[in-house]
Amino acid sequence: MNQDRKSRQQSQQQQQPQQRAQSQDPKKGGQQPSPEGKPQQQMGEGSYEGTRDYNQRTEEYLKSHDVKSDAEAARPRSEQEAREMKEAEREGRSHSKGEH
Repeated sequence: MNQDRKSRQQSQQQQQPQQRAQSQDPKKGGQQPSPEGKPQQQMGEGSYEGTRDYNQRTEEYLKSHDVKSDAEAARPRSEQEAREMKEAEREGRSHSKGEH
């Protein structure tokens, strides 16, 4: 029994350096380098590059577009469309893990 446990521990110890090397590889969900060259922790489904790109595009949009006009154009054009939009929002929220 002790022999079995020892061989499992040795096997796990041999695998650990490989796992650490893989966790550092950004393509495998590991750490990503920052602009300063320091590793950053990749978390969740997003990526730092994707977040920077989204933030930059959002900032450019807000500077170059009339947001009030865009919001006005997105308003429902009838009571029926307003009800449909509310129902679609309710349906979408029912699938989320966050706010309901």
